[in-house]
Amino acid sequence: MKFGTKVIHNGYEIDKCTGALSIPIYQASTYHQQDIDNPPEFDYSRSGNPTRKALEETIAFLECGDKGFAFSSGMAAISSVLSIFSTGDHIVICEDVYGGTYRVSNNIFNRYGIEISFVNAGDLSEIENSIKSSTKAIFLETPSNPLMKITDLKGAIKIAKNKGLLVIVDNTFMSPYLQRPLELGADIVIHSATKFIGGHSDVVGGLVVVKGKELARKVYSVQNGFGAILGPQDSWLLLRGLKTLKVRMDYQQNNALILAKWLLEQPKVSKVFYPGLENHPGREIHFSQAQGPGAVLSFKTTGNETARSFMNNIRLAAVAVSLGGVETIVSYPVKMSHASIPRQERERLGISDNLIRVSVGLEEIEDLIADFEQALK
Repeated sequence: MKFGTKVIHNGYEIDKCTGALSIPIYQASTYHQQDIDNPPEFDYSRSGNPTRKALEETIAFLECGDKGFAFSSGMAAISSVLSIFSTGDHIVICEDVYGGTYRVSNNIFNRYGIEISFVNAGDLSEIENSIKSSTKAIFLETPSNPLMKITDLKGAIKIAKNKGLLVIVDNTFMSPYLQRPLELGADIVIHSATKFIGGHSDVVGGLVVVKGKELARKVYSVQNGFGAILGPQDSWLLLRGLKTLKVRMDYQQNNALILAKWLLEQPKVSKVFYPGLENHPGREIHFSQAQGPGAVLSFKTTGNETARSFMNNIRLAAVAVSLGGVETIVSYPVKMSHASIPRQERERLGISDNLIRVSVGLEEIEDLIADFEQALK
């Protein structure tokens, strides 16, 4: 089956008990056990819930993995994956990673004796040169947030496998529709399901998919032990969001390409970052591992005041910290998603005060462009 069919027909499209065309929300914390010597599959909802199981098996199916896990947020998912490592382990992370990942790596996991090295993952030699005897994993994000930098997943995975390392990929921007890192040889995929998978700015959640029973055992041990699980109502909302993922992203990335090309022609815009543009660095690599450019872009204005004026005058788009919703969302990374990264480091990475990130929504593109035009003026 093609992806558009798989998101609808994934084994959970019909409730087996009633024939309902929607999985029930099992709003239960605990379950009756008829035989204490033979415990049932579900005993306590921290350890497992039927609605959450439907979501976890669906995302594993769509990502072509062996086991899925649902968490209370994207950061809970990221933190739980990092928690499978131990004191003395070393992890290589792409330097322009999401600000929350940067923060938890530098402020929490380093206190537990886990060493983190941030490298330019767009240069495979930097990844290879950063590997040491204690290295256990490489953590990647492509396209990166917010400058849309591209990492050659196949090349990075080859380096990792030659060294016996795990490869973890934050696949939030692309979703399983446009990019499936496990098919390329990665071991773990992470999503902030709050974004494109949920798709309606009404639920917070995180998803993890792994390859292999041993990794599944480790991640489940953290999920059950820490208890940062996703509730049944939110699991149901994500299942609903997944059903329209393809049609939403098709429309949104078409809008994003039109908007990106329009921004290129604006005198108050100095640079546009979007894999769909022909001059985007790494475009060829991106389309060798992904099926589309996605619906997130960023651009730099000709001055800092222009950027701030734009954020204050935009009307149709929402000014917010998230992305992936049906509405267009503009974000100011230096004050929002990447505020936790020290200013000097942000500027070195190119995350400057004149940078604006855009998650393009489902509005009519003519109306969206008109709003951007008046805001820039």
